[in-house]
Amino acid sequence: KWIMASENIIEEKKQGQALITNNVEGNSKKLFIESYGCQMNLNDSEIVASILAKEGFNTTHLLEEADLVLVNTCSIREKAEQTIRKRLQKYNRVKRINPDMKIGVLGCMAERLKTKFLEEEKMVDLVVGPDAYRDLPNLVREVESGEDAINVILSKEETYGDVTPVRLNSNGVSAFISITRGCDNMCTFCVVPFTRGRERSRDPQSILEEAQDLWEKGYKEITLLGQNVDSYLWYGGGLKKDFKNASEIAKVTATDFSKLLEMVALSVPKMRIRFATSNPQDMSIDVLHSMAKFDNICNYIHLPVQTGSTRMLERMNRQHTREEYIELVDNIKRIIPECAISQDMITGFCGESEEDHQDTLSLMEYVKYDFGFMFAYSERPGTLAAKKFEDDVPMETKKRRLSEIIDLQQKLSLYNMERFVGKTVEILIEGDSKKSSEHWMGRNSQNAVAVFPKGDEKIGDLVMVQVEDCTSATLLGKKVA
Repeated sequence: KWIMASENIIEEKKQGQALITNNVEGNSKKLFIESYGCQMNLNDSEIVASILAKEGFNTTHLLEEADLVLVNTCSIREKAEQTIRKRLQKYNRVKRINPDMKIGVLGCMAERLKTKFLEEEKMVDLVVGPDAYRDLPNLVREVESGEDAINVILSKEETYGDVTPVRLNSNGVSAFISITRGCDNMCTFCVVPFTRGRERSRDPQSILEEAQDLWEKGYKEITLLGQNVDSYLWYGGGLKKDFKNASEIAKVTATDFSKLLEMVALSVPKMRIRFATSNPQDMSIDVLHSMAKFDNICNYIHLPVQTGSTRMLERMNRQHTREEYIELVDNIKRIIPECAISQDMITGFCGESEEDHQDTLSLMEYVKYDFGFMFAYSERPGTLAAKKFEDDVPMETKKRRLSEIIDLQQKLSLYNMERFVGKTVEILIEGDSKKSSEHWMGRNSQNAVAVFPKGDEKIGDLVMVQVEDCTSATLLGKKVA
């Protein structure tokens, strides 16, 4: 569900529900890899699988048969780290049966804890930060020779732009393309700048080539990924080849996100295009006009705000006010009237008063968010908030405020879904409904999930569905000719 009150975690697949694995002929070793946290982590795992495929590893969904087990980690909240520790405990129980198995930690938690995994917890053989995945072949060889291995050096240049990801956990319809890495925003509550390093953008040529490759392989939707996609900026002039006039857009001194969006839309005109995540202070009017210009750019923006209080926004170092955020929302609704907007919201941040909380609720009422990811604040070691502020909002108060935010979002989500009832919407079929193999599940341009009875359609088809009913999370309807 899009309404969430806990970590946005890619769920572990049940036994028998296999990940889509890569099988390179001649590879004899097996890699089991799990991803937790954001979409960027999943995309990074696909990059890791690609790098290790050249070292003799095919991926497997069976933990017990793996030679190498990797978990790609999240440090955004304490509960996410607790989940990782439980997974490591399970891996080590399996390792007692298969002592040749090697275990590694990747990603943000690896970057944050560094040698502690090897020295204090002794639960892993390998620790690799987000910018060190190219070094995995060397590190794996060190581990196979009996040594512990670690590389958590952050880079100012690494984008993995030349690595073609292995599409793990894919439905064959939707895929991620990373366009930026790292973050320079330094929000006081956030550990990302310390675990993923400084912000850098990827060569637009490689982005267009990856988009075209995905289209040729049958994918119908891509999501352009970054911690802050609106900060995308590439200096370098024109492209190497003409992607149906996309190169004309790049014949400028710099390519910003609005120009990149247009380039991608032109290069794969029948591909649905989404992007995440946007930062309100950096989203330009040009991006909104690019979205309005191209039908294949979806009418959906994930626009985290974290709080509706200007006082708390300043304390979080969000670098925009409530009024500036509202102005941006007004522009979105004016330029793209059918655009859906979702949020990230943190309640109970250091010093938050009841008035600040009411500001959050009133902002939600004003924007009428379609979906939301909502959390109670948990202090993260190393962040500016942990150094400067006291985590002084009682847990009971955090829980009560979070419950009020969730309840309101459920009402807003139902309100937005009800607007589709009686209308006909275009749905991209992604797979079976979770509740019935007799029904398809897909999404419309606004990212609303729709379920409808199966006919002669197939996964990846775009179909018109008449919406007959809805819940706060799902549109219910039938296909129309």
